[in-house]
Amino acid sequence: MNLGVYALLPDENIYDTIRRNIKKYRKIRGITAAQLAEQVDLSHDFIRQIESEKAAYNFSVETFYKISVALGVTLDSLIEKQD
Repeated sequence: MNLGVYALLPDENIYDTIRRNIKKYRKIRGITAAQLAEQVDLSHDFIRQIESEKAAYNFSVETFYKISVALGVTLDSLIEKQD
């Protein structure tokens, strides 16, 4: 499998990519930010900050993992760049 050079370049905006994907998969699952927050034992405001590109709030790997589990997606799905 040839991934090409593009796949080897770092994502300069990885947090933005993750933010967009969290919001995308949350909407696909049909849950609100408040419901996601409850599932991962975080505040609703914290989830809103994570999803907001304006807040540019960084989050831990543990939080990233908990969100992926709650959304039923892999970590890879959350870091995949959307074209």
